Amino acid sequence: MSTYVDIHIIQNLPPSCVNRDDSGSPKSAIYGGVRRLRVSSQSWKRAARLYFDDLLDASDVGVRTKRVAGVLAAKIAEDAPELTESALSLAEGVFKTAKIKLSPPRGKKNAPQESGYLMFLSAGQIGRLAELAITSARGGEALDARTVKKIFKEAHAVDIALFGRMVADDTDLNVDAACQVAHAISTHAAENEYDFFTAVDDEKSRSEEEEDAGAGMMGTVEFSSATMYRYATVNLDMLVKNLGDGEAALRALEVFIKGFCLSMPTGKQNTFANRTVPETVVVSVREDQPVSLVGAFEKPIPQDADRGYVDRSVESLVRYSSTIEENYGLRPLASLVVALQDSEAVSSVGERVSFADLPGRVRDIVAPRVPGQERA
Repeated sequence: MSTYVDIHIIQNLPPSCVNRDDSGSPKSAIYGGVRRLRVSSQSWKRAARLYFDDLLDASDVGVRTKRVAGVLAAKIAEDAPELTESALSLAEGVFKTAKIKLSPPRGKKNAPQESGYLMFLSAGQIGRLAELAITSARGGEALDARTVKKIFKEAHAVDIALFGRMVADDTDLNVDAACQVAHAISTHAAENEYDFFTAVDDEKSRSEEEEDAGAGMMGTVEFSSATMYRYATVNLDMLVKNLGDGEAALRALEVFIKGFCLSMPTGKQNTFANRTVPETVVVSVREDQPVSLVGAFEKPIPQDADRGYVDRSVESLVRYSSTIEENYGLRPLASLVVALQDSEAVSSVGERVSFADLPGRVRDIVAPRVPGQERA
């Protein structure tokens, strides 16, 4: 039976536009018959991956790019300077051997060929592929397709193990994601607003001539604000499989908890300075199945100027969680909660811990369920 770690977050977003659609408007969704502010799962996963850079060594983080041939060529040239001139053709040969199609980028002459989609590779995989290409070039031997593909399947980076990899040209090289992230939505109805802005021309404003002292530019920025429900779940058994090591999986889980909770998408960040931390984090360890608690907000939290949305969102979350447990018998093995404010709801949902202790406490709970970690 698999072990799942569910993360539920209630978080305030002040006026902001962290995730825009193609027209520049904050993304939204209809849920429960009303429009909600929405932040896409892809946006928050990207933010978490960027946060990993502060928590992990570069060797543990993957690179996702179409310019895979150029990346591999740079590594070949670094490790074998005498092959610098042929590094690009060697790199392209590696991907062609793996049946990954490369083609010239549009509108760029003499540029390295690119894959037709974003490829996710770990530093370890790039290093081993470079070593294989160098050995092949020095020995004058053809690359072995089976060996090349074997490298693609081993030594995955933490973010590849968590978020998966799709290789359209060869599904055998796919990596199933150990983590699923939901689109964050507001717990209440939320509408977009518009900010009309002007930027003053400093020199004009100082001029003594009779001319307008008005704006050098003007425009509008669309924004919204809301209390959000965020959810993610990690299949620990899949994470162990993807990384091939129980200790590495536990470390990746700790990093993900920190990164997912504290990261923030960067859209319009300089304009709104919208960096907030979660008001409440609930982490549940389960052995039955992942359980999102978004149904707590199918009926939107009504407006109440005296109480705001946070307290009532937490109360609704806890109440819905109890209802699921009572009616389906789906009870977590353990639940931990971090909260900025005390309340009866917070006290009832799980054991209160500090955020600094949260990842380690989760690790202690799940470690006995990871092969090789029973006595850790």
